Amino acid sequence: MKDLFYILKYIKYYKKDFIIAIGLIIFETIFELIIPFLMKDIIDKGIKNSDMNQIIISGSFIIGCAIISLITGHFYAKYNARLVTNFSYHLRQEVFSKIQSFSFSNLDHFRTSSLVTRTTNDVMIMQNTLVGGLRPLCRSPLMLFMGIGLSFVMAPKIAWIFVISVPVLGIILFSIIRYTAPKYSVLQENIDDLNRVVRENVTAIRTVKAYVREDYEIEKFNQANEQVMHTTKKTFRIAQLNTPSFQLVLYTVTVLILTFGAMLVHNQELEVGSLSALLSYILQVVNSLMMISNVFLLVNRSFASAKRLKEVLEEQSDITSQENAIKEILAGEIEFKDVSFKYLSGTGENVLSHINLHISSGESIGILGGTGSAKSTLVSLILRLYDVTEGEVLINGINVNEYDLVSLRDAVSIVLQKNVLFSGTIKENLLWRNKNATDEEINKACEIACADEFIHHLPHGLEYDLGQGGVNVSGGQKQRLCIARALLKKPKVIIFDDSTSACDMETERKITKAIRNLRDTTNIIIAQRISSVMEADRIIILDEGKILAIGTHQELLESNEIYQELYHQQLGGVL
Repeated sequence: MKDLFYILKYIKYYKKDFIIAIGLIIFETIFELIIPFLMKDIIDKGIKNSDMNQIIISGSFIIGCAIISLITGHFYAKYNARLVTNFSYHLRQEVFSKIQSFSFSNLDHFRTSSLVTRTTNDVMIMQNTLVGGLRPLCRSPLMLFMGIGLSFVMAPKIAWIFVISVPVLGIILFSIIRYTAPKYSVLQENIDDLNRVVRENVTAIRTVKAYVREDYEIEKFNQANEQVMHTTKKTFRIAQLNTPSFQLVLYTVTVLILTFGAMLVHNQELEVGSLSALLSYILQVVNSLMMISNVFLLVNRSFASAKRLKEVLEEQSDITSQENAIKEILAGEIEFKDVSFKYLSGTGENVLSHINLHISSGESIGILGGTGSAKSTLVSLILRLYDVTEGEVLINGINVNEYDLVSLRDAVSIVLQKNVLFSGTIKENLLWRNKNATDEEINKACEIACADEFIHHLPHGLEYDLGQGGVNVSGGQKQRLCIARALLKKPKVIIFDDSTSACDMETERKITKAIRNLRDTTNIIIAQRISSVMEADRIIILDEGKILAIGTHQELLESNEIYQELYHQQLGGVL
């Protein structure tokens, strides 16, 4: 319940609409409850005594109450719609913004598919709970207590039937909720798994088709889909007992009221109009209980979603900016001082161990190492994608923790190994971080990245539509566009994480040569191929998270066996 109240606090953005909506519900319910009481007078005083004036007066009041109830219901729908849409808008916005603030280690706590489900499906469940729950939750208790109270005023001898029916309905509702509550949490986890399968398949659809594994993927989807179906069946099979159970109680109470009421009418202890009004109230009371039960079922399901959303909203990013953080980075001098790092704090082995390295501003550094040697992890510490476990990383002699996070990452560009382009045109992607870049700057960045070689041949040039994820260009073209985008930030440090692997060697040579000429920018090139780094000012050989050697191409070729072996394997010993 605490989780639900935590999420519902986002109603605060439209508190006025919330208060007005509740007020309208109360007025609507009161006028509806007056109608049976007035109908009693029509029967007992008007029809029985053939008093047309009483019939007209009471009938006019009934019509007036109905019209007022209709108007208040209409305005409630208006205010409730505005309240609910803004509630879900702000909640979804908060969840998405929170995810954007997460560090890599925070993201490791959640599966990607789960975050997608929480941002969409779980928010939708909370929205549906508010849409379907606010009116009955306010209306039903009022109708229940007023209906029972008016019943005791009109027919105290048979109103006791209500007192018996209420706890019976309460026991039924409690039993249903007790069974279904844990099932909804399982159901949301099943939906997470289903989203994961769909996302993986759609993302890797080309690989699936290349390996002719469509049948396997369909079977995997069917298994996840069947799991959702089975859990839904088990949950809803019990939840749907709610309506027939309440109808059974309703009909039983109706029969009892008619039986005992007829006896009282026969004995002239009860008026026919009072019996008619009593039947109206029983319908209203039991319907109110049915509405409450449906609300509880909605709320019951929302508990699981509220808990999942709260987990995201309460997750505190472990990488944040300090107060009065430094917002200006003047140069790209980098120093690692006895840096060690492990992904799981306090457990496991160090991924990086005792790294000591100084990189001068404007220097070109190449990093070589086998798969799993922690090359990407090393450079991620510069941007504080992760924080060091031991030691410190300095930029211009200042610990990176003292810089404003936005300013730090704005001063450091990274071209990742996995290229990411967004839906839209080439120009829109290039301007993604620097929207004020001029056409001259765009052309210069494309020239350095050798992207101009193919852009001019595409229809509409820079306005060419890349499609979803850049599907309309090749892997090498994606890499070159990503490099151009990184250059447009005008960073102090630029990192290339094996970002020319899809380019041919001639294109790669042109790119690395142009990048080395950016003397006011420190550039770090992570690569598998010696040809990518051999002209760097210094080359670092990394193995199992430790620096084995540092030197120029010629120095390493003369003194380091690993570098010699790589050189002969890749280049055959020929320059």
